[in-house]
Amino acid sequence: MRHMEEASANTDRHYNRKFLVVLDGTEECQVAVAFAACRMRRTGGIVKLLVVVEPDQFQHWIGVGNVMRAEAIEEANSWLDAAEEKIHEFGPIPIEREIREGKKADELEAAIAEDNHISILVLASSKSTDGPGPLVSSIAARGATALPIPVAIVPGFLTDDQITDLA
Repeated sequence: MRHMEEASANTDRHYNRKFLVVLDGTEECQVAVAFAACRMRRTGGIVKLLVVVEPDQFQHWIGVGNVMRAEAIEEANSWLDAAEEKIHEFGPIPIEREIREGKKADELEAAIAEDNHISILVLASSKSTDGPGPLVSSIAARGATALPIPVAIVPGFLTDDQITDLA
């Protein structure tokens, strides 16, 4: 209970600071969401959730393209809803939701450029042995100067209890 009162007071002081989490429907995303929520609970601020709907390859079929776009937006909203539920498990943490359309890396950079309150991008690495995941790999390939903010990469296998201990 004491942590909740401290979090509320901290949120008032640092309300504009945001941790950005990009959602793509993977299990690892929930780990990134939990980490961001736990940090914001302790230090105050907003968790900003971003889903990027990538352009469809079948845009020349207008009817099919419209249906696929609507399905992608519906799926994005379900990911956002699930992330919000996860954040609420950590307490009354302010949340912003955003859905953008375009190439994921480009829209991520644009979202950061447009919101100067975003202070950290939080990603979770893949649980797979195939590599850290496509978004983490993409950001790493762009180099250290690709983004003007720090990137926190959380191991995708962490439990909520482990995250609470770390954050």
